[in-house]
Amino acid sequence: MSTLNRRYDIDWLRVIAIGLLLIYHVAIGFQPWGIMIGFITNGTSWMSLWTPMTMLNIWRIPFLFFVSGMGVYFSMQHRNWKALLQERSLRILVPYVFGMICIFPVSVLILQHYYQWDLSYAVNAGHLWFLGNIFAYVVLLSPLFYYLQKNQNGKFVTGLKKILSNPLGLIPVVGLFIAEVLVVKPIPYELYAMTWHGFVLGFLAFFVGFCFVLCGDSFWNMLVKWRWLFVALASGLFLVRLLVLGLKTPGYLLVVESDGWIFSVLAFGHKYLNHPGKTLSYLSQAAYPVYILHMIFLSLASWLIFPLALPVQLKFVMVLVFTFSGCFGAFEIIRRVSLLRPLFGLKMKERSLAVKGNKPGWAQA
Repeated sequence: MSTLNRRYDIDWLRVIAIGLLLIYHVAIGFQPWGIMIGFITNGTSWMSLWTPMTMLNIWRIPFLFFVSGMGVYFSMQHRNWKALLQERSLRILVPYVFGMICIFPVSVLILQHYYQWDLSYAVNAGHLWFLGNIFAYVVLLSPLFYYLQKNQNGKFVTGLKKILSNPLGLIPVVGLFIAEVLVVKPIPYELYAMTWHGFVLGFLAFFVGFCFVLCGDSFWNMLVKWRWLFVALASGLFLVRLLVLGLKTPGYLLVVESDGWIFSVLAFGHKYLNHPGKTLSYLSQAAYPVYILHMIFLSLASWLIFPLALPVQLKFVMVLVFTFSGCFGAFEIIRRVSLLRPLFGLKMKERSLAVKGNKPGWAQA
């Protein structure tokens, strides 16, 4: 993709979303129920840490699906349907299969060893379920995406651009996600991994993300103009959920809050982050391998640090630093070894290890 057409804000937001994912997963280790979903947990919980995580949890995964759909739009600009599927197979399907066999099972073995359970190996996608969904969406939606791309002057795309140039045009978008909740009835809403809720929600977000970029400047200018309205809406609903409704918050309100946060982040990202830089170039390459590897280093950090007699807050910082350091240290090795690169979603060859310009990442290529 040419630099002129690149959306650096989308690259930045993808990187930030992966960072938040790591922080979120570290926080699970300090909740008493973490072991129930396969995390090593600290003997002393840090319950107040979960308040900001509660806000984050209802939009972090849907947001990644939005951004991934946007990335496909850019990838299509210089690839036909066959080339797109070939490229996405190499960048998504190969790391997905490799991760199921060699990455997530390792974190499970560390968990078993920590709790002195019988060691057993099993192929499991674990946190990499997201990649399986993304690949399925590419296969299912690519024909429609190419049709829309080739008919940008048609009635549907023209009408879509007109509708989404107005904030009221987002009401039907939110309505799609409300319909998903009413039909699928997820319990809880935040359970995305390997569920029909996660698949259908991701499908809708992936499609809508593509449409957002397809609509061009009129949509993004509208989003930036009304950004504070989205912040106020999402913040207000979060306070109501936190202080009044709690676990009894109906699904449709969670949807509105989730979409409010997503629209806010997209708007502020577009206004302030749409610029290149060496830091972005590096982090954009690192994000995918870091995402794939982080559960191994998180499990190792928990295994080593949780038995120590230290304040819970200090343990959190230590686990976070260990996890990030391990992931980026491994990335430095992976990006230098040609045979390892495709297993972690990186291109087999690059002209130089010194990053020049912002190279395509996982969601945008």
